[in-house]
Amino acid sequence: MPFAGFTDGKMRLTRLPAQFFSDLLPEIDTLAELKVTLYALWFLERMEGKVRFLTYKDFTDEARLLKDLGEEGLKDALERAVQRGTFLRVTVKDAGEEALYFLNSPRGRAAVQAIHRGEWNPLEGERAGVSLEVERPNIFRLYEQNIGPLTPLIGEVLQEAEQTYPQAWIEEAFKIAVEKNVRRWKYIEAILKSWQEEGRDETNRRDSAKDRRRYVEGEFADFIEH
Repeated sequence: MPFAGFTDGKMRLTRLPAQFFSDLLPEIDTLAELKVTLYALWFLERMEGKVRFLTYKDFTDEARLLKDLGEEGLKDALERAVQRGTFLRVTVKDAGEEALYFLNSPRGRAAVQAIHRGEWNPLEGERAGVSLEVERPNIFRLYEQNIGPLTPLIGEVLQEAEQTYPQAWIEEAFKIAVEKNVRRWKYIEAILKSWQEEGRDETNRRDSAKDRRRYVEGEFADFIEH
């Protein structure tokens, strides 16, 4: 049967990393590998907790995926994805040798390293209860957590800013905006541009009360609703 079309009204969206389109998609050479990759990204997006992974059973429990690929086809597709570096696969003995699949990201790599060092068993307790050293929040996550949902237009602006300013500056500018309750990108961008043009003392600026008053009473006052 042909696809009936997307439903009207608000739909839940699945975010895909930009690198999926620029670096990974051109290299995937089988439909089966593409299907398991997209399914995994969709599955992980809907999970909660800092450390997310899929078990082999998570793939086989998706009846339509298993019916489409067959078990051997599914295994082959997963093997291709692992060999390509999309997934990191690790086997935990307590799980009856069942394979666990992590996305090959800083968070996923930290989790797999912790398993290999014997510092963490992913099957002890809930997945969401894990605390690992992972990557710092990127600009998109900071925006969503502190300002609101992303749009394609603001996504392009944020991507350009992430390439222009140091990560520490971006995090500190967001922090200032939250403290002053000015949750607007224009305000954050103005701070970043000021630091770029006038310089920024990494040691003293953060704790300077005088500097913080500048964002309320000085050149950034227009961004604040009194």
